[in-house]
Amino acid sequence: MSTSQPQVGRPAPPARSAGAAAFGWILTIGLNVVAPIITYNQLHDHGWSEFGALLVSGAWPVLDSAISVAWRRKLDEFAVVTLVFLVITAVVSLVGAHSARALLIKDSCVTGLFGLLCLVTLLAPRPLMFYFGRKFATDGTAESTAWWNGLWQYEGFRRTLTVMTTVWGVAYLAEAAVRVALTYVLDTDTMVTVSPIMIYTVLGLLALWTARYGKRSQAEGERRTAAAAAAHAGAV
Repeated sequence: MSTSQPQVGRPAPPARSAGAAAFGWILTIGLNVVAPIITYNQLHDHGWSEFGALLVSGAWPVLDSAISVAWRRKLDEFAVVTLVFLVITAVVSLVGAHSARALLIKDSCVTGLFGLLCLVTLLAPRPLMFYFGRKFATDGTAESTAWWNGLWQYEGFRRTLTVMTTVWGVAYLAEAAVRVALTYVLDTDTMVTVSPIMIYTVLGLLALWTARYGKRSQAEGERRTAAAAAAHAGAV
């Protein structure tokens, strides 16, 4: 008679406050996407330089990080990445030529650096998507954070996040390369319209793929766990 134990399935996530989760999503999207875009456009329309408008609009993600620190009592990895890219964006915008084409190329360099960062973190103890996933899959409480961190013990969970990080890295490097090439092919007015469309299209496609791939991976993990439990029960 076998004495081996069946593989323990992944624990279910702790109950989340729907209101807190919704508020977290609204705050994150509002301060990191909506507010910076509105601020930049308003300042630029009122005569501010691209760099000045960009720098001021970058205050909103900083505010989001400050709220996160006050709420969670710590500076999480997502907030650190946000702050790092604000610095990178400011530096890239400041150095070199300040023509319209140069600014478009610099924008592409920032997304390319994000793709490179994704790939570099594959060499770290946790890939970048582990921290991004924790940001959006939990409500920031100690219980939900501990649940997410505990999932790392499962090989399927580690493989899923490694694949996600690889796909995001390669996709953003390719997106950056295509945008740089188009900057030299299309006129500036056309590229000003095409560039943000490409950014949000790639982001949307990656988000859709990530959600579907995550669900498939979870279903596969549950199937394997059920099969292992059934096999163990038959051996007892």
